Amino acid sequence: MKKHSGMRPQDIVVLLTIITQGGDLWMMKDIAQEAYVSASEVTESLNRSAKAGLVDKSKKKVMRHALLEFLTHGLRYVFPQEPGAIVRGVPTAFSASPLDRLIMSNEKLVWPYAKGKERGQSVEPLYPSVVEAALNKPELYELLALVDALRVGRVREQDLANKELEKRILNGR
Repeated sequence: MKKHSGMRPQDIVVLLTIITQGGDLWMMKDIAQEAYVSASEVTESLNRSAKAGLVDKSKKKVMRHALLEFLTHGLRYVFPQEPGAIVRGVPTAFSASPLDRLIMSNEKLVWPYAKGKERGQSVEPLYPSVVEAALNKPELYELLALVDALRVGRVREQDLANKELEKRILNGR
């Protein structure tokens, strides 16, 4: 039986973690530590991303235009999510920065997290380690929240998230 080689949710987390490095050189162990995934998962993730054309052949450079295109046009179909029950957690999507400054809403969306201070509808994170990783790196948190806005948002939230992701992924901020 052939091993599944399609994209997995942690691949997005790994790619976004690499993007937060800016132009700095990085090592797989650093990405593993920051994304709260194992080094072997980073290696496998980069292999899948190379196959999908989201990193170059050296697996050191994220193909930013391709990643943005995948996030914009494919993410919500590949990794769909619907808000669930009211839980305690960490704000995401339009309930987190930067969209919380652009969208006024009484609704809150949160990643379930026992130590969270907000209550809202639960949104399952792309990968279980996302909350810890996001809380330790604000730039990564914003990218992951914007990605969640693509997964669960309505057209307006998705459009705003796309614009913000484009700024951060293509322009480095």
